[in-house]
Amino acid sequence: MKTIVVNSRDQTRVPFLRGILIRTLLDAGMPFDDAFDMADRLRDHLSETDEIYTHELRELVHAELESYGDPSVFREFSAPLTAPSKIRVRCHAGTVTAFSRGRHQRYLQSSGVRLADAEPITTRIFDQLLAAGAVEISTAELGYLTWLCLRQELGEGPARQYLLWSEFQLSARPMVLLICGAVGSGKSSIATEIAHRLEIVRTQSTDMLREVMRTMMPKKLLPILHCSSFDAWKTLPLQDKKSRPRDLLIADGYQGQAELLAVPCEAVVKRAMRENVPLILEGVHAHPDLLERFSTHSDAIVVHVTLAVMQADELKSRLRGRGTEEPHRHARRYLKKFDSIWSLQSFLLAEAERCDTPIIPNDDKEAAIFQIISTINAALSDHFSGSPADVFGPVVRRLGSQAEDKAWQLLVPALVNAVDGSVADDSGKPRRGIG
Repeated sequence: MKTIVVNSRDQTRVPFLRGILIRTLLDAGMPFDDAFDMADRLRDHLSETDEIYTHELRELVHAELESYGDPSVFREFSAPLTAPSKIRVRCHAGTVTAFSRGRHQRYLQSSGVRLADAEPITTRIFDQLLAAGAVEISTAELGYLTWLCLRQELGEGPARQYLLWSEFQLSARPMVLLICGAVGSGKSSIATEIAHRLEIVRTQSTDMLREVMRTMMPKKLLPILHCSSFDAWKTLPLQDKKSRPRDLLIADGYQGQAELLAVPCEAVVKRAMRENVPLILEGVHAHPDLLERFSTHSDAIVVHVTLAVMQADELKSRLRGRGTEEPHRHARRYLKKFDSIWSLQSFLLAEAERCDTPIIPNDDKEAAIFQIISTINAALSDHFSGSPADVFGPVVRRLGSQAEDKAWQLLVPALVNAVDGSVADDSGKPRRGIG
């Protein structure tokens, strides 16, 4: 009859194997013959035992080692566990995934933590969990540890942003991010990166919506739709073109085109709200006035920003780059129309000021992404309380409010032991296991 060893941490059941115990004793520094004899005695001792827990087996080994006569073997065997290579994270729905440092870092960045700070925070938390012998931890427990770590390492500001982002994620409320900007301002690349970091799978370009409308509306019927946004003024009535300054004409042409695009834009946004799916809508036609069309139709979090390249030479350089990166965009045509593009950007910035929409300079891509994420988190503060009890619930109640005053590292063993039921020594560190 094989004795079954029940793992105290995850309740897995395996047969007692003398060879595994021998190897463990050898690792502790015991000579092979002595390790073989001790494992043999323990096997005989357990011959009539159906099952035994790992901590009970460990106590039997400790008793044998105490009479063995070599304190160094006892100390080595009793040393803290060698860290496991993986930690499982269990979400509230019950699914389990391996702890991913990359995903944890992205989540921190989603809450507004800079990459330079996110990397060491993730590493510290992961290392502490490994040192405590963590096998599995819930998302709430991991979130609480992360919040405490942020609070003690970076301060109240980043910690509160993390709480707001976590509370928003739990709320299942959708988010709609509108990114407006003139040609060359970097809307598409910024939207793609934001979608990756915030794990938003649905993005929509207003340029693509305009292209679809063009296939439905012939140029003769609706010529304004078949022009670039900065050239739409050319389709205005002749008397307007004679009586109004060029900058105003460019603005009028753009607004006429934007009104047509507002219909499909509204449809795309409302569908995302109806399906409770986060969405990024980017494009020159993502005008602030769009918010009036759907802001009262859902409990979605709606955020609008306008991108801008503030230096003319920098914008020209980006338009030249399109000739090599995206040949079909014909950089030469954009450069010929640069004055119109610059005028349209000035109008869009004035509209952003009028509508109190944040203007994000995109001279540095990483800085622009950080500012947009910070803008999103600022908007969340209008909808959520950012209370640890609301976000982490049972974990806060279990550890008590005094946990916030302790060094977060001291709470790791308490959380690990509560999850896996392992036996810890006085320092809170699980001892070397056998099963």
